[in-house]
Amino acid sequence: MRILVVNVNTTASMTESIAEQARAVAAPGTEIVALTPRFGAESCEGNFESYLAAVAVMDAVQSYPEPFDAVVQAGYGEHGREGLQELLNVPVVDITEAAASTAMFLGHKYSVVTTLDRAVPLIEDRLKLAGLTDRCASVRASGMAVLELEEEPERAVEAIVREAELAVSVDKAEVIVLGCGGMAGLNDKVRERTGVPVVDGVAAAVTIAESLVRMGLSTSKVRTYATPRPKSFTGWPVPANATALIAH
Repeated sequence: MRILVVNVNTTASMTESIAEQARAVAAPGTEIVALTPRFGAESCEGNFESYLAAVAVMDAVQSYPEPFDAVVQAGYGEHGREGLQELLNVPVVDITEAAASTAMFLGHKYSVVTTLDRAVPLIEDRLKLAGLTDRCASVRASGMAVLELEEEPERAVEAIVREAELAVSVDKAEVIVLGCGGMAGLNDKVRERTGVPVVDGVAAAVTIAESLVRMGLSTSKVRTYATPRPKSFTGWPVPANATALIAH
C-alpha cells in the first residue's frame, strides 16, 4: 500500500516531520510518500494561503508519477479536500476530519488547540462543513505561528499545554486534538501534561486511509464528488490529466 501524505505549505522540514509521524503509525507494508508543494506559502495561516494551498496540493498529487492507493491532506482546517475527491478514485483523508472523528471515539467532547487565533474561524468552518461541531467543546489558539512550532519547540509545547489544560478544566473537553500538521509528534508530550487522550491528525488520517484501502472503499462518485466534466482549461494541467489521475 502506498499513501501520499501532502504537506499544505512549502517548508520541507515540516514535510519531514509530518512524514516521520505518518511512518511511525503506518502498518508494516505501507509506504508513506511525503510531498511538498512546488508553490505556495511557507506556512498556511489564513484564507488566501489556504486557497492557494488547495491548488498546490492538487498540483503535487497530479505530478506524482507512480501509482498510489490513498492521499492524506496534511493541513488542519485547510481547503481543498473536495477537489482531490473529485479528481481521484482512491480515498482522500483530511487531517481535520480524521482527528475530530477519531476524538469522538475517545470521549464525549473534544477541543482543538491550534496555532494563531486567526486560524480558529477557518477550523470552526471546516468542522461545521464536515458535521463535526456538535461534540466540539472549543477551538483554542496557542498563539504560536506555524513556523515557530519548529523554531521554538519547547515554548510551543508549553503554549499548547496551557490551552489544552484550559480546554479540559474550563471547556470540559475530554480529548484534545492537535490543530496543525506542524504539531505532528507532540501528542505524547501534551498527553503526559494534561492526562487526557491527545489525537494527532496525521496519525489519525494515515490509519483511517489504511483502513479504507483494506476495506476496498473510496469516495462515492455518483453526485457530489463526481469526476470533473471534460472541458477546456487554461494555464493548469490537472483537469486535463484527470483521466490519468483516476487511473491511480
